[in-house]
Amino acid sequence: MGASNRFILEQRRVIAALLRSGIEAATQKPGAGQKPVVPGPVLEETVTPPSKELIAAYVKHVGGDPSAYKGTIPPHLFPQWVFPLQTRTLRGLPYPLTKVLNGGFRLEIKKPLPQGEPLLVRGNLADIDDDGRRAILHGHFVTGTASAPDAIVADMQVIVPLSGGPKGEKKKKEHPRVPEDAKELARWKLPANAGREFAKLTGDINPIHWIPPAARASGFKNVILHGFSTSARAYEGVVRSVFSGNVSAIQAFECRFTKPVVLPAKVGLYVRGQEVFVGDAPGGPAYLTGRFETR
Repeated sequence: MGASNRFILEQRRVIAALLRSGIEAATQKPGAGQKPVVPGPVLEETVTPPSKELIAAYVKHVGGDPSAYKGTIPPHLFPQWVFPLQTRTLRGLPYPLTKVLNGGFRLEIKKPLPQGEPLLVRGNLADIDDDGRRAILHGHFVTGTASAPDAIVADMQVIVPLSGGPKGEKKKKEHPRVPEDAKELARWKLPANAGREFAKLTGDINPIHWIPPAARASGFKNVILHGFSTSARAYEGVVRSVFSGNVSAIQAFECRFTKPVVLPAKVGLYVRGQEVFVGDAPGGPAYLTGRFETR
């Protein structure tokens, strides 16, 4: 059974921010915008927390146990409330923001994030790495509540492909692979509508994840899974298989999105020590690479 359409009502803030950002990016003139100054100003918002029902449906969707998060919010749901603030930190930059790609993130969990309390979110554009061929925009975001200040810290990367850069220096990088000696923890069968269901639960309505013509127009064979869906599934898979369902065991989780998962798909979750991979098989290309740290 899919996620209820009623959860879309909880995504009004996220959807409005993404639509506004999309319109601004589409009407942006090439090269127009302010010269980036980093670190940028720290912005703050107070956000209505996700409902208990949405949290339970989200955790179940990404393969977790909703009862394990009794009274708390899963930290990997952070994009649901951070995205709107992130779009504000990127406003006015002289980059083609219609081409923005999620590169990855590092998530540090300092304390459990309680359910039912308004979320206090602050963040800024921390740094820009621009080599003429691509710009990597680093954002720093902190989320807490009145009873749990600064509970989680998310450092996010978005990548903007550029057409410039010195000629003759463009080299094809070898794609990251799942190590041959990695251990398989789980095998996922992801249906074609996985992107649509995740969009209902998080508000990330980018059409490449749930509308096939839009995905094909962007160069994909079909819709692709959200990177944050892949990472949430990996996080929960590690919690279940490595820590026997103890959601408090992970202190930090970081990952890079290295290849789109085209839906439908059958992929595996692999670990080697504290390294995490999502891919088809050991030795094959990786869709996600990362690592976790324990308390």
